[in-house]
Amino acid sequence: MLVTRRHPVSADAQPQTRATTRATTRPSTHPSARDNRRWERRYRRRILLTDIAVVVFSVFGAQLLRYGIDEDVQVRFRGPSEFELAYALLSSVIALGWLLCLSAAGSRDSKVFGVGSIEYKRVLTSTLATFGMFAVVAYLAKANVGRGYLLIALPVGLLLLLLGRWLWRKRLHRWRSEGRSVYRTLLIGDRVKSEHVAREIMRSPANGFWIVGAATQKGTSGELVEGVEVVAGFGGAMEAVDRLDADIVILTGSDDFHPAQVRDLSWQLENRDIDLVVAPTITDIAGPRIHTRPVSGLPLIHVELPTFGGRKYFLKRMLDLLGSAALMILASPVMLAVALAVKLTSRGPVFYSQERIGLNGRPFPMFKFRSMVQGADDQLRSLLDAQGTAEKPLHKVENDPRITPVGRFIRKYSLDELPQLFNVFLGTMSLVGPRPQRAAEVALYADSHHRRLLLKPGITGLWQVSGRSDLEWEDAIRLDLYYVENWSLVGDLVLLLKTVRTVIRPVGAH
Repeated sequence: MLVTRRHPVSADAQPQTRATTRATTRPSTHPSARDNRRWERRYRRRILLTDIAVVVFSVFGAQLLRYGIDEDVQVRFRGPSEFELAYALLSSVIALGWLLCLSAAGSRDSKVFGVGSIEYKRVLTSTLATFGMFAVVAYLAKANVGRGYLLIALPVGLLLLLLGRWLWRKRLHRWRSEGRSVYRTLLIGDRVKSEHVAREIMRSPANGFWIVGAATQKGTSGELVEGVEVVAGFGGAMEAVDRLDADIVILTGSDDFHPAQVRDLSWQLENRDIDLVVAPTITDIAGPRIHTRPVSGLPLIHVELPTFGGRKYFLKRMLDLLGSAALMILASPVMLAVALAVKLTSRGPVFYSQERIGLNGRPFPMFKFRSMVQGADDQLRSLLDAQGTAEKPLHKVENDPRITPVGRFIRKYSLDELPQLFNVFLGTMSLVGPRPQRAAEVALYADSHHRRLLLKPGITGLWQVSGRSDLEWEDAIRLDLYYVENWSLVGDLVLLLKTVRTVIRPVGAH
């Protein structure tokens, strides 16, 4: 449930790894509520100016490319009354309508700043709505608008708008890592629930919530979590809000709170122009699966069930089939070069297969280019014993002597995994999915961990773009479970794009 006016927590932010949390969890400066409102206005103004520049450039640039600088070119309308309109005026109307649609869709709303895909979806929706309405009007008025003009303005404008939002988002994340452009946040609720919420928020500093304190039942002093102090009991919560200059209060839930007390709390915060966010006890559920359903004044939260079959799953299989076929054709020169390099530089076969556990716990052979010396599996146990990690799951040998020089290179850039495209084409793997694990690792699963076997393992996934071999066991399982519970075709495409960046700038590959 959410009661807010400016900036609630985005529910569709993806989980972050421990490495990210360590990098920056506490801002170094102390912004006030007034500063927050100022940075919001500045940030919104910068996005508006960027949108204006992109829309004007796209529309008038399309006109210039299609018709040059000829000022006499006209659009003829043959509706109830026939008339002509200069293209410059038509471009101005389209640009103005486009900007109005972006505003009406809430694409510059502070609630979508910095996290999640909602901002991008609103940009896409408003852009398609603009050109869709224009197409309908042009059809009804029998206007002879050049198709080339529209085919330039629409895709160029959309791509530049999305690029502009992405670049501003990256800058906002950098500001937040430096302690700027954040919201001073006070938690109120049970100590255990507040601790859970604090840890989840601090996993993702990019959300911009800087927790300045917590109010619990007993109000005992000490730390809630590292860096977050318990500053008051429930009775002193409003005094703590004023003293800490908070501009967001997150109610984490408490059996001691009567519904009337929550209502009174919201009224007191409203008088102070402070937002109230009510945090549900569910976590690792992406935004598209969460819907608020008001029933008799109760804002009930409806959580959609995850999808593991039907039309959506069929489309995922079609994406795998067509995508793997296309990638095999495009990557065939690279695969041939890698195969020759492996064959000519060390003894043994070019390909290597290892048994992994796939969909519904069924084993399958996973193909890779051989990156180690022949008989490397026989040496694994002794090497892990030597470094004292034989009993740890998901552990790699540090400075592994079994890796060949060519193998070290193809592992760094994930070229050894290209033969897994055959696995995808044959249907034992997916382009995007949970990390494919060995039977010994699956044997260590808790009961809840077996849910990651409800989808096919993937060549890439959240684990691939979040640290790869540097991930701890708990982080890898958590990321895979998050993916299984919230996967979507759009999310798969985003992860594929992020994988390209990870391969180009590899981090954590062994």
